[in-house]
Amino acid sequence: MIQVDPDPQTHQENYKLMTGLVVPRPIAWVTTLSPDGKVNLAPFSAFTFCCHKPPMITITVGLHEYDRRGELKDTVVNILREREFVVNIANQTLLEALHASSAVYPADLSEVEALGLATCDSAMIRTPRLADAPAALECRLHSTIELGEAGDRIVIGRVQMFQVADHLFRNGKVDTRELNPIARLGGPNYAVLGEILTMPAARIVSSPTS
Repeated sequence: MIQVDPDPQTHQENYKLMTGLVVPRPIAWVTTLSPDGKVNLAPFSAFTFCCHKPPMITITVGLHEYDRRGELKDTVVNILREREFVVNIANQTLLEALHASSAVYPADLSEVEALGLATCDSAMIRTPRLADAPAALECRLHSTIELGEAGDRIVIGRVQMFQVADHLFRNGKVDTRELNPIARLGGPNYAVLGEILTMPAARIVSSPTS
């Protein structure tokens, strides 16, 4: 077993280890509004939920979300200014566009326009969502938390509306197999669900002395 002490390592070295071990990761494909009303789009793979009522999600913004000048990328600047954003969930048909949107684009160029993606109105916020995404979470900014030495930041959003394609929503649940979401691995690698393993419900285990 190889042991790696994270303290003497660089931010980049630890990033490579963590993104190779914490897998697969769901991807938040985030749309925001620029100051001139253009739709910005970027993927974030440090993404999960953190509260159920009210529903809240978190996106961790790390070193890779800073531009070459060491400033936060447009998506995060837009979230902090507008205090809202949409998390679009991409399926396999959108993988090429999802990956392409991770490139560094000029601030005055909309990734949505550059990639030829259609948008549609959200129900509760001004920021549009991606028309072809099978699901989306309309969020308002709840808070941010700064962590570590390199300015990593947790963005917490409160979900104002769930948008789910009709064919995916069954008895109050999402058909994950039909959703077929894209997940992120280490490096430029992605994954799909593959085989789904269903286990029986966990039971309550009694103490041997009871």
